[in-house]
Amino acid sequence: MAEKKVAVIGAGLGGLAAAIRLRVMGYKVSVYEKNQEPGGKASEIYDCGFRFDTGPSLVTMPFVLEELFKFAGEKIENFITLKKLDKLCRYFYPDGSVIDAYSDVQKFASEIEKNTTDSAGSVVAYLDYCRTIYNLSGELFLFKSFTEFSSIFNAKAFYTLLNILKLDTHRTMHRANSSFFNDGKTIQLFDRYATYNGSNPFKAPATLNIIQHVEYNMGGYVSSGGIYSIPKALTAVAENKGVEFNFNSEVNGIIRNGNRVTGIRVDGSEKLYDIVVSNSDVKNTYNNLLKDNNSRASKKYDDLEMSTSALVFYWGIKGNYPGLEIHNILFSEDYRKEFSDLFDAKIIPEDPTVYIYISSKFNGSDAPENCENWFVMINAPRNINQNWNYETEKARKHILRKIKNLLSIDVEADIITENILTPEILEKKTSSTGGSIYGISSNTRLAAFLRQRNRSGKYKGLYFTGGSAHPGGGIPLVLLSGKITADLIKKYEMN
Repeated sequence: MAEKKVAVIGAGLGGLAAAIRLRVMGYKVSVYEKNQEPGGKASEIYDCGFRFDTGPSLVTMPFVLEELFKFAGEKIENFITLKKLDKLCRYFYPDGSVIDAYSDVQKFASEIEKNTTDSAGSVVAYLDYCRTIYNLSGELFLFKSFTEFSSIFNAKAFYTLLNILKLDTHRTMHRANSSFFNDGKTIQLFDRYATYNGSNPFKAPATLNIIQHVEYNMGGYVSSGGIYSIPKALTAVAENKGVEFNFNSEVNGIIRNGNRVTGIRVDGSEKLYDIVVSNSDVKNTYNNLLKDNNSRASKKYDDLEMSTSALVFYWGIKGNYPGLEIHNILFSEDYRKEFSDLFDAKIIPEDPTVYIYISSKFNGSDAPENCENWFVMINAPRNINQNWNYETEKARKHILRKIKNLLSIDVEADIITENILTPEILEKKTSSTGGSIYGISSNTRLAAFLRQRNRSGKYKGLYFTGGSAHPGGGIPLVLLSGKITADLIKKYEMN
């Protein structure tokens, strides 16, 4: 029997992971990407001798990436070198205090005890609690399609059901964190992890505290060539296996015969395929590619709160700043108001939390000599046609003032080059609805269960992967979405 043909829409990490696995499984795979390079949100910028990762900046759960290379019959070390960080992040607070988040839990716990009113023991107990959530939910909700019969009806799933209260779904992240700690600085540090999937810690369920286990108990890593070395490596592996890539090729539509997909429309030309995998944003897939605005699957996204977007300044900076780590956070004074601005008022906060990522601190070639590449990001509301020129200029002033006040660095005169990413630009470049990085937010208890399934329940032959589909955003979860999708195709679309 002839190989079944699969079209993958988008060369983001989820699409690349699915393409590699499907090709190894024996499918004929073609990837269509509207941009000239792979990676999606995980792209890169070169400017005046500076190199910047455009999106993700930390690797967690490296075993997910390692397993993908192993599945493809390759050794990860031939393509990527991962380095575990000693310091995950340096946190700067409005009162002038500084906390280093070490990857060594005991060392981190001692740091918290030294700089706050909380004890080292409370940190260890908290991270044990986060581990429990992961152990109960990880296999069912991260590594599998939880709607499949085989995923639900097994001993592990039954054990999770018996211990469902330990998943902590009825409290918010903030409320749970406040039950472990007394000091506002510690609570704010752990509340911050809601932003890892674009959510509000004052609304999102405490189940999301699984993220802290992944980062602290498992560790955070950087890739020696920057994050963009990962999509470059996956593209090379895919090409070695025989995956066909079509860059500068925008998919304008998904062709269907009734409820069966039969191919795609690329730049006005129809191409027939047996299976279509959309690595594009879920809402974009329904509204623009399927022209389906009325089905229940499509309409539910109109009622769900979208995740935050981002406003990023890529600054080539003259000078070296030893007081900064690879990853740095400059916290806002009123965290609750910051999230109210983002989700309710849908404006850039007056006092935003600022994230600074400097990859040249571990990869010297990312900046010229005696210079650094600053990826400076604040959370932003999704695009609803705000005046982004005005919002960007306003945010720039807030950020520069905050850097001066908290770091005693007047950096503006030392900016050699500047590139900017707004929610509007992100939406145009990646087709993410409103520039929302993670699709829907997790600001309700049921949001995780409402995320798009990897296999369409309405359209036969249509599958979803990427950050807006199950199990969510972030490098490891997006790679897992590619695995789940490929496994479902193998199950339901036999050659």
